[in-house]
Amino acid sequence: MPGGAESGYRLFSTGEMAVAGLMALPQDAAAQGMQPGWLGYVGVDDVDQAAASIRAAGGAQFVPPTDIPNVGRFAFLADPQGVAFYVMRGVCDQASTAFDRDRPGHCHWNELTTPDPAAALEFYGKQFGWEKQGAMPMGEHGEYQFIALQGKVLGAVMPRLPDVPRAAWNFYFGVADIDVAAKAASGAGGTIHYGPAEVPGEVFVVVGNDPQGAQFGLVGPRRT
Repeated sequence: MPGGAESGYRLFSTGEMAVAGLMALPQDAAAQGMQPGWLGYVGVDDVDQAAASIRAAGGAQFVPPTDIPNVGRFAFLADPQGVAFYVMRGVCDQASTAFDRDRPGHCHWNELTTPDPAAALEFYGKQFGWEKQGAMPMGEHGEYQFIALQGKVLGAVMPRLPDVPRAAWNFYFGVADIDVAAKAASGAGGTIHYGPAEVPGEVFVVVGNDPQGAQFGLVGPRRT
């Protein structure tokens, strides 16, 4: 949540609670090649300790541990393979509800595309306690490996495929009807690259880009 409202940072809400944020791409970041995209936050107890541990493990630090008054403390980092993410500790002990697989409009799935899944699993496991919990074969492309925290599945790690431009986290937001949502995304100027395609759990996914090129995912049932 860099900068807060005074810097143009805005919150997305489902109407009942905030689930995500929006900010302009910083000019210095754009000058270094950063593209529009979604970035995830990982909750930690101690931001300074987490940032130091990530740097010691071969990660990078773009923004050092920084306080946001009345909000919390955050740092902007990258794993050893260059995939960016935030760590954050809020000012209160209330758990974030941005990730909730039971509510439409919330993040339902976190998917890491990376050139070295084994190294990524080891890194995130040591840093945040995430564990591998099963896998689904992808033929010649390797495995789609599920990650969990204390038995709760958070998402998956997969190899970066040849047609994927860069390693990154992709986030799937839950929708009430996948066909309606895909049509709405296309009608608003987005581009659907994949899906709707059925995945385990009797739900469907789409992957696309918004009009400014940021990749997104949607997941939900087919109602029609």
